[in-house]
Amino acid sequence: MTSTTNEDFEKLTDPFRRELLAHCYRMLGSIQDAEDLVQETYVRAWRSFDHFEGRSSLRVWLYKIATNACLSALETRRRRPLPSDLGPASHDPRQALASSEPGMAWLQPIPDALIVAPSSDPGALLDSHAGVRLAFIAALQTLSARQRAVLILRDVLAWRAAEVAELLDTTTHAVNSALRRARTQLERSNLAEDELVDPIEAELREILDRYVDAFERADVSALVDLLRADVELEMPPTPTWFTGRDAVAGFLGAEILVTPGRWRMTPTRANGQLAVVIYERGLDGYVPHGVNVLTFIGERIARVTVFNDADLVPYFERRPQQPSRDAHAVPARRSFMG
Repeated sequence: MTSTTNEDFEKLTDPFRRELLAHCYRMLGSIQDAEDLVQETYVRAWRSFDHFEGRSSLRVWLYKIATNACLSALETRRRRPLPSDLGPASHDPRQALASSEPGMAWLQPIPDALIVAPSSDPGALLDSHAGVRLAFIAALQTLSARQRAVLILRDVLAWRAAEVAELLDTTTHAVNSALRRARTQLERSNLAEDELVDPIEAELREILDRYVDAFERADVSALVDLLRADVELEMPPTPTWFTGRDAVAGFLGAEILVTPGRWRMTPTRANGQLAVVIYERGLDGYVPHGVNVLTFIGERIARVTVFNDADLVPYFERRPQQPSRDAHAVPARRSFMG
């Protein structure tokens, strides 16, 4: 291949950056790690681009570099769980919250805007959402790195077995065997098909608005009206999680929704789902706190996943208006857990 300028390289490869970020995120379960691996992919691709012989498409070549980079990274990294992956839920709202294991790396959400290409085709949009839903990403983390790669390439990206075998430098038989094991493992995760609802429906947005309003006003009774009876609440990095409307509402009412105006939320989308960015009121205004991803079944909230990590907020940032100081201000860096 003739010598290529940086401008040529960027023109040819940038169209694939969004989908490569989604691919690395599925593999790693972390937006931060995924961005690092995409950057590494492009560095590797640039260094060897003049030797790209075109035996496969540019897209396949980039996926091979990205997948191998992810597989190498996963050799030294533990899987990223959610609290629900580590132990049973509590039905008692008075349950003392356990401390997170030092050094534990938790699953992270990812903004739709970074990975889901704008599409006028509702079917294609729903397919792209299904491939990044939080429950699916969490289930992927239970697979071995190689099984994870095979399942993503075959079932999410719809590559042929022979294509995956070539990418992974293995046989079609090995790919099919890994895929069967991966599918069996995911079946045990009990991913509910009825959770795959369209997150842009007007009805769900109206529920999201009511959820935000109830939270900001610290109105527990209004919040309860939006929850399924079997709703679940988890709040990484806290390992303790709750299930059941009484337990969830009881915990939130006692520990979180104690002061109107303490929290501000701005709507966003993460993992193909409705979500909000959370800000907490401090002495000098609202400060970033984390991201809350909502899972719906029908028109009720089935799961509330609160990522208590202020470092995630810049990926979703839409800051609310800063308030003036008053007697209701609280310290800037308190935990969502009270």
